[in-house]
Amino acid sequence: MQKAIVVYFLTEKKNNVSELNQLLADGWKVVSQNPMSGSQSNASLSLVIVEK
Repeated sequence: MQKAIVVYFLTEKKNNVSELNQLLADGWKVVSQNPMSGSQSNASLSLVIVEK
C-alpha cells in the first residue's frame, strides 16, 4: 500500500513534519520525494510517497 503526503514547512510552529514522522514511526518507508513549487507563500513543499 502507498500513500502520498505533501509535507510543508513554513515556520517551526506551522508545518506538518510530525505527520511524516508519525508515518515513519508506524513502519512506513519513503519510496520517493520530490520538491514542489508554485505556492503563494514562503513555505517549503515536498511530495513524499510512503509505502508499507
